[in-house]
Amino acid sequence: MKRPNVLILSGLDPSGGAGLQADIQAVTAMGGHPLPLLGCLTVQDTHNVHNAAPVDADLIRQQLQALAGDIPIHAVKTGALGNEAVVSVLADFLEQHGPLPLVVDPVIKAAGGGDLADAALLDAIRTRLFERATVITPNGVELASLGGSDDPAEAARTLTDQGCRAVLATGGHGRGPEVVNQLFYQDGTSQHWRLPRHGGEYHGSGCTLAAAIASGLAEGHDLETAIDHAQQYVRRTIEHAMNVGGGQPVPDRHQPGDHA
Repeated sequence: MKRPNVLILSGLDPSGGAGLQADIQAVTAMGGHPLPLLGCLTVQDTHNVHNAAPVDADLIRQQLQALAGDIPIHAVKTGALGNEAVVSVLADFLEQHGPLPLVVDPVIKAAGGGDLADAALLDAIRTRLFERATVITPNGVELASLGGSDDPAEAARTLTDQGCRAVLATGGHGRGPEVVNQLFYQDGTSQHWRLPRHGGEYHGSGCTLAAAIASGLAEGHDLETAIDHAQQYVRRTIEHAMNVGGGQPVPDRHQPGDHA
């Protein structure tokens, strides 16, 4: 049996709630085969990120070369990337081996407020990855920071004007009875989804959604179909969320994924 291969470059969360482990579990549940690379190591629990250190960029370059010489890559998903050197290595790889479906989850801060990206890293992501991305998936806080506005449509327009082909403004960090996810395209069109909100915030839900979308793109779905399938999967993981620690509940990603 062959599964589509999804290259993942993200951070390690030792609580198992977010980051690389979340990505691996989501891609697997959605029918893909994960190819996981570490962008950074974190000191993290279900409350917050307390410290982070990037992995050596040259080691990542060697890993990418080894994978590309052996395994077909059908999509790429990024999370916490460590520093600008890691971004440069990935961007160079994508330039040589692309175009590939690319989901960029622009991880800036943990839900508890801990920083996961400095100004140099954010600038590298903006200039080297956003234009290559099939979609970027910021939450409300990240979108406001990146787009310079608390209005999702205005912030997304700023980002699409800067080269992003599509921006999925995720609503999991909002309030109200529904989660509203809004997809904004570079041509000015948009698509909205409304899903029932279950409780508060969940540790790793954004990682889960982005990884599931990447798996759908790797399988050959168009972007909106991939997002729709991913959202239904995330909904199930949240409905069965686990209280792993004393902070945010963790989505139970051992749920069946929607995939053809």
